[in-house]
Amino acid sequence: MLEFLLCSLVTIVPDYLYRSRVQGKRWGRELTLFSVWYELRLGITACAFLTVSLLTMIFYYHPTTTKAVSFFRTVTILPETAGRVAEVYVENLQDVEAGEPLFRLDDELARASYETAKAQVAEIDAEMVMAESELAAAEGSVAQAQSALTQATDELSRNLELQARNSSVVSEREIERQQNVVSGREAALSVAQSSRASVETKISTLLPAKKATAQSSLEQAQVTLDKLVVTAGVAGTVEQFNLHAGDYVSAVLRPAGILVPKDSGTGRFQAGFDQVAAQVIKPGMVGEILCFSKPFTIIPAVVTSVQDVIAAGQFRPSDRLVDASDVAQPGNLTVALEPLYPGSADDVPPGSKCIVNAYTSFQDRLDEGGLGFGTWVFYHAVDATAVVHAAVLRIQALILPVQTLVFSGH
Repeated sequence: MLEFLLCSLVTIVPDYLYRSRVQGKRWGRELTLFSVWYELRLGITACAFLTVSLLTMIFYYHPTTTKAVSFFRTVTILPETAGRVAEVYVENLQDVEAGEPLFRLDDELARASYETAKAQVAEIDAEMVMAESELAAAEGSVAQAQSALTQATDELSRNLELQARNSSVVSEREIERQQNVVSGREAALSVAQSSRASVETKISTLLPAKKATAQSSLEQAQVTLDKLVVTAGVAGTVEQFNLHAGDYVSAVLRPAGILVPKDSGTGRFQAGFDQVAAQVIKPGMVGEILCFSKPFTIIPAVVTSVQDVIAAGQFRPSDRLVDASDVAQPGNLTVALEPLYPGSADDVPPGSKCIVNAYTSFQDRLDEGGLGFGTWVFYHAVDATAVVHAAVLRIQALILPVQTLVFSGH
């Protein structure tokens, strides 16, 4: 309507003035409700053509959309293992910090596994103490066998020396007996040394490996026990949390609630523009936002990013070929915007529905100069028509509460 009124000032109004002032046609005589369509046909036709052209230029170079929302993410409160609730630490709508416990599942079985693993570690520690005693005993056996071997070797050497001096003093049988004794003592020493080496290997390798395994089992049991206490992954507010002791929660059957992270969605808006605006909207483009949750307020914004794909064209691999005719809607161009001035949108609740205008500006090209007359006029016209769109948005801001509260019937 505003565009039509502006166009009528340079089309219908001059045509009417010409008819009434120059041709002398008067209302009620030559100009009536039935003849005005014929008498003012040039002005009406020019006004319609100019209005359509103006609207096309405005909506193309200054696109608008009512499909804008400040999306925010949520975190589902889920335990890693299913179980029955034993204790609840927080209430619904309570603010929590990251790492704060929310509720605890029944840990009877997990605690029994933890105690068993703990007892296995203590048992291996006792085995290591006993192995130290076995090592001391093995050291004593080696020393005893070494002493016996030394004594037998000395006796054999002495008898061999006596036999060399006088063969009749020591018989050959005695020499053979003492040689057998030395061989037996050497074998006993080898056995004692092998036993000591076995105990040393047990202390240095076997028992540490068994203890490491038991310690891993203990740590695993501790992790399982800790997982039964569900904590907040991020700082936020607990929503839809109606949990009581005895309830059964599961990652598949029943979540415990939802956690809304702090500042999630605050100060960031996502808008869906028609695909025809894909060649116009660019990062850095200035825009304005009107949110239903904050009427009478226009929030200056800037386009931070433009999604380079259209969501309507996505598909998942399957055993069926995708037919283009299956896409019922053309899809929208997703654009992310942020407030131009920090803090101007902090009081807008995340999830608010908004109206967004984006404005094309050719001021940089105009400042560079070197443009043709037609291009110069066109660029000025595009920049000037942004005022019309901005005025329309402010009119919407004024009538939004009335339209929503009175005429919508809600």
